[in-house]
Amino acid sequence: MRHAPFALALITTTALAACGDNRPASPAETSPAVSQPAAGVPPQVAPQAAATPEQQAATPAPAATGDGLQGGTDDWRKVAKPDDASALGRMDQAWRLARAEAEKGGFSRQVEALGPLADPNAGQAGRLQPAPGTYRCRTIKMGSRDGAGLAYVDYPWFACSVELTPGGDLILTKTTGSQRTRGLIYPDTDRRAVYVGAQAWGADEKTFPAYGDKAERDQVGVLERIGQNRWRLTIPWPKQEAKLELLEIVR
Repeated sequence: MRHAPFALALITTTALAACGDNRPASPAETSPAVSQPAAGVPPQVAPQAAATPEQQAATPAPAATGDGLQGGTDDWRKVAKPDDASALGRMDQAWRLARAEAEKGGFSRQVEALGPLADPNAGQAGRLQPAPGTYRCRTIKMGSRDGAGLAYVDYPWFACSVELTPGGDLILTKTTGSQRTRGLIYPDTDRRAVYVGAQAWGADEKTFPAYGDKAERDQVGVLERIGQNRWRLTIPWPKQEAKLELLEIVR
């Protein structure tokens, strides 16, 4: 898949960063007190100063060349399965129910403290995709998928990366933690891109599954820019635990 619009925008983003035009205040290295995740899903593990073999368990596959990954298309609708595309279409409902459940569960202060990250209308036009490089990221989960789990869970900062392959694919990877994700960023509108990927779990998994290989690992979400050098990946109706999952990505 060739993402020509992304490649062009990346040149502009990189140039701005080099001029010092895009340097935000660095967020805190630790998040608020972390609730324990539901049983059956490996908990997130705080990153160490130097990545351990366990943190690097999921090793990205070599980048594809030629027509790129996922069949050589830049249309996420040709890749996402119908159920996942339908979940994306119910994004507004996921936001509404997840926030309401978190606030009703006594987490109003934590949700409010997230600022634009928890504002469904915070997406900004322009420079949608992060430039290739390394980032810090953290996960927030709101609402319980089955009604029996926790209404709100937040995790500390982990490591993420963005890669532009020779084949023109823009790949987002959460590289550390026990729940890691890797997938492609597809162009969509002037205010959002669409992410299609899958999760690796625990230290025993050495590679990431491809999207579609394991239905319970598949992820489809919306990537938005919510500030200078700050992005948000929103996954509505994830397959485990929550009604809404947020991945904050900062430089």
